[in-house]
Amino acid sequence: MESLNLIDTFSEFKELKNIDRATMMSVLEDVFRGMMVKNYGSDENFDIIINIDKGDFEIWRNREVVEDDNLEDPNLEITLSEAKKIDEDYEIGEEVTDEVKLADFGRRAILSLRQNLTSRILDPEKNNLYAKYKDRIGEVVTGEIYQVWKREILVLDDEGNELILPKSEQIPSDYFRKGDTIRAVVIKVEMKNNNPLIVLSRTSPVFLERLFELEVPEIFDGLITIKKIVRVPGERAKVAVESYDERIDPVGACVGMKGSRIHGIVRELKNENIDVINYTNNVQLFIQRALSPAKISSIKIKEEDKKAEVFLMPNEVSLAIGKGGLNIRLASQLSGYEIDVYREGVEEDEEDVNLEEFADEIEGWIIDEMKSIGCDTARSVLDLSVEDLVKRTDLEEETIQEVMKVLNAEFE
Repeated sequence: MESLNLIDTFSEFKELKNIDRATMMSVLEDVFRGMMVKNYGSDENFDIIINIDKGDFEIWRNREVVEDDNLEDPNLEITLSEAKKIDEDYEIGEEVTDEVKLADFGRRAILSLRQNLTSRILDPEKNNLYAKYKDRIGEVVTGEIYQVWKREILVLDDEGNELILPKSEQIPSDYFRKGDTIRAVVIKVEMKNNNPLIVLSRTSPVFLERLFELEVPEIFDGLITIKKIVRVPGERAKVAVESYDERIDPVGACVGMKGSRIHGIVRELKNENIDVINYTNNVQLFIQRALSPAKISSIKIKEEDKKAEVFLMPNEVSLAIGKGGLNIRLASQLSGYEIDVYREGVEEDEEDVNLEEFADEIEGWIIDEMKSIGCDTARSVLDLSVEDLVKRTDLEEETIQEVMKVLNAEFE
């Protein structure tokens, strides 16, 4: 029975695609010879015949025939009387070759051999898988969802290799079921407990970059370069692009006719809002483009602090900041400058009141919602219409009207 188990192991080895025949033969013989040394003290007088295709093997031991009372090493020598039990024609000095049965080693030795074989054969397979994916870091792979867990998803590639997509690397609105096809980028490959761990990501900026390469031929061909990508997965992304050919409009090429090219990327990223921006070395112009769709009046750059003071008309402030401060945060990351927004046309001595002063009349979470769109004073809220505030915040129209009523009372 133990012999059959070992043959089953052979069958498993035959299915391994990344192990060449010579390597497998070498490892198998090495493991068997190790067992000979352990049990007999030497493997020099053993012939091991392995048939990988059939999944079987034979072990033959060669011993010299000696007189019955002259036996010194039972492993290298055999007495004449024992030799004649095998064949009556044997004489002193001749060599006897007899087969060693696996069962002679005992159950424990056979189990140990099987474990050793499995470990030694699978190690090269694991190393090859590790090396293969180590070279594919940054590539998009397509796989099938095999198992969905709370903290991660197990994905199988075309060859049945196991890949991991952690929850932290999934877009918040991602929802997958077993059998679904998924695309993601390889971001990390490492050996963990002697097993290759291949980690995928759908939230990495690299994933968005590779999707642009797949959808926009000019990027793939190198005519357009992606200078930088920043994103909040599933919400918004900003992509700065530059063309080396003056005849090519990089933004137009990335978006495509009527949005045909970018639509596929947006769909893959669960309707993530993607702003494609023309890159420029002019810092002021680049910040202006990064804060789109807001229209900027003027910008003051503080190069030593890497800060930018941006002045806008009051009705443009909420556009620049964006819902939850998303637009200004991404613009800061894209430009590399800390951006501060100021309202143009507001006199310094003009009467205004900080929203925090109304904490007794307006609930804290409502004040926080207003501040998240850049409205931190009473007048900054009153400068916007009710419709604009409804659009920019998660507040109900009735709530906003109540807030404005409280704020207006302050200036009456």
